[in-house]
Amino acid sequence: MTADDVLNAVRGLIPGIAARAAETDRLGRVPDETVRELVAAGVFRMLQPRRYGGFETEPARFFEVVRTISAACGSTGWIASVVGVHPWHLALFDDRAQHDVWGEDDSTLVSSAYAPVGRLIPVDDGYRLSGTWMFSSGCRFASWALLGAVVVGSEGRPVDFVTVLVPRSDYTIRDVWNVVGMRGTSSDEIVVDDVFVPDHRVKSNYETSQLRGPGRKVNTGPLYRLPFAALFTTSVAVPVVGVVAGCYEEYLSSMRERVRLSLGGGRFVDDPFAQVAVGRAASDIDAATLQLDRNIRELWELAKAGRQIPMQLRLRTRRDQVRATERAVEAIDLLFKTAGGTSLFLGGVVERAWRDAHAGSVHVANEPERAYALYGRDAFGLPVEDNLI
Repeated sequence: MTADDVLNAVRGLIPGIAARAAETDRLGRVPDETVRELVAAGVFRMLQPRRYGGFETEPARFFEVVRTISAACGSTGWIASVVGVHPWHLALFDDRAQHDVWGEDDSTLVSSAYAPVGRLIPVDDGYRLSGTWMFSSGCRFASWALLGAVVVGSEGRPVDFVTVLVPRSDYTIRDVWNVVGMRGTSSDEIVVDDVFVPDHRVKSNYETSQLRGPGRKVNTGPLYRLPFAALFTTSVAVPVVGVVAGCYEEYLSSMRERVRLSLGGGRFVDDPFAQVAVGRAASDIDAATLQLDRNIRELWELAKAGRQIPMQLRLRTRRDQVRATERAVEAIDLLFKTAGGTSLFLGGVVERAWRDAHAGSVHVANEPERAYALYGRDAFGLPVEDNLI
């Protein structure tokens, strides 16, 4: 399948995804029917290695698919994006780890919780892992999880920050996801209690940030020469932008025929304040989309050419990624405010988009100040050290 094939298949699913958006929000999880449709459409294979049935798609096309889904349902778009980027990360691991997941079923899905809250104690041929991780989106239909952890040395001090691959049989899931927005992502807790993890399922975060790792020896395409931070952080910004873009279109459609019952009456579309709000919101959505797309495409072209990816581009990608989220939130706030009292009713498109956009924006990778500061340090000629660039 090509990216166009996946996008066309997804477009055919959009009416159903949109129709189930309110149910997804109410249930607190993406319906099984929707997950099956996304799997069949090839969404989760777009960044997966060809060696294991994937398409190794240009990432800008993957994010185009994510925006399309997110416009219909924020929670479904978030799952498509975050779970969809995990095959790319897994492809950086030792090939034995990739085979553990995809060797018997190359449609197997993986969730994550990257906060380094787990403790890894070295033992013969591996480690013992324990910990509790919050916010593992889509963990209910994933069979493996990528979990952040700290390797603890003999003196009890951290010696490395890593990502650990753990099978579903080695962890339990706590149903704790009762939140205000992105309710359908089922981002529940994962608990691991002293399980063995072989060496090949552990990967150093520093090594990943340096664009090194055993997976690149077997997955040699340009996709796997891209920085982790660029792809992962973009994967939590694009759904937010997509949610707001979809809400904007619905807002225009519903407001065209609206007649005010207060403020002197009259048609809503004739209100110059509403016109200004629409202009600002549209500009913010466009700017967010264009900057995200520009950076991902430039990274891709450098990777295809086998050229070194400059630190300035990596930092700009992070800068624009958090700014894209900010722009999307600013746009949805304008739409929410000008929609009037009707935006307050639970279950409405504007109300749900407002909740979803704000919820997505508080992901740690969407935190603007840290990313701006990293960019500013580099602009001033100061050293920058961070694994998330």
